[in-house]
Amino acid sequence: MKIYTGKGQISLLALIAIWSVSAVTSLPGLAISPILEDLSKIFPSASQLEIQMLTSLPSLLIIPFVLLAGWLSERGGESLKLLAVGLFIFFASGVVCIFAKDIRLLIVASCVMGVGAGIAVPYSTGLVVRYFTGDRRVRQLGISSAINNLSLVVATAAVGWIATRDWHLAFMVYLLPAVALVMLLALRGVKSAPEPKESDQLRQSKIGRARLTGLSVLYFIVTFTTLVITFYLSFLLEKYRFPQEFSSVMISLFFLAIMLPGFVLNGIIRRLRSMTIFISLCLIVVGLLLVGTVPDIPLMTIGVILTGVGYGVLQPIIYDKTAIIAPPDAATKALSVVMAVNYIAVLVCPFVVDFVAKIMGQNRSTFPFVASAILVAMVAFLSLLMRKSFVLGLDDSYYGAKK
Repeated sequence: MKIYTGKGQISLLALIAIWSVSAVTSLPGLAISPILEDLSKIFPSASQLEIQMLTSLPSLLIIPFVLLAGWLSERGGESLKLLAVGLFIFFASGVVCIFAKDIRLLIVASCVMGVGAGIAVPYSTGLVVRYFTGDRRVRQLGISSAINNLSLVVATAAVGWIATRDWHLAFMVYLLPAVALVMLLALRGVKSAPEPKESDQLRQSKIGRARLTGLSVLYFIVTFTTLVITFYLSFLLEKYRFPQEFSSVMISLFFLAIMLPGFVLNGIIRRLRSMTIFISLCLIVVGLLLVGTVPDIPLMTIGVILTGVGYGVLQPIIYDKTAIIAPPDAATKALSVVMAVNYIAVLVCPFVVDFVAKIMGQNRSTFPFVASAILVAMVAFLSLLMRKSFVLGLDDSYYGAKK
């Protein structure tokens, strides 16, 4: 079975190989989540600093290696080799984590995993951009984003269940990159067809820095603001004296909601056109306000879903726009910058929100959601005024690239 790419064909097996990379790039740090509260019991001799290093250092190391992988990707033919190296490092460090009995060895292995994941991350979308163009690229970026979030939900549930039996087994989720490594064999010798003459990428002689900056800022804001659901929902439920079990259910629904738009992204863009980004931002605003200001589980759940849907539309669009502003051989490099911004937002979100809340004398319950909603509302207003622009809207040239 052949899959049409907009500039040629690839086999279904090659497409599955591309999807397999998307499925593993969100896994780093996942095994630690279910045992965070028990780390001091698991490692009674560990200091608080060591526990903090175990949770933060791997994510911190991902950022420079995402950028390094993007820079190296311009070497073209070496891309699959670099991806294979990243996946192997990821897998090997996961094996070490399973058998680690000392927190220092676990810290080192987790940091090495951050290096491997950082190398692999840009290719989760870079491979889509390499083989697809136009409408078909938008669709595959949506599916890639959906697979990424679906794997996160499924793996989180599996890890939570396994960790209750033996915390070592939680790290088995880090063996999944081996599947992607094997699937990469299907991409060996699969050449990317040249971009069609009408492609926007061929009009670029270098990465458009101004547009890349704008897209990075937009991605940072929407990631930063929606992340308050994962970081602060439990505090809010505690304030309202709701059972904490609702927190894990709502967060799972949040990632499922992010996943859903990816499968119908082209249809969404065709109907909303220049209003796509504005409406997506409005969904996030309404969602965050429902979560943060209405002490009602059904309405809070609707808010979580609306926030996820809004983000789920924006993420693949931002990736596609990033590819458009770069020539074909530099697309993965441009994507690496945007993806690094995503990890920066993940790292700084709790520190910035707590710092601002402390200065303003606010608590960690409703403030993160209301403040985030206000920030996104400001961006939404700008996107309404600039809905024909490239960064905050979908202009005519963007539609032209999709026809």
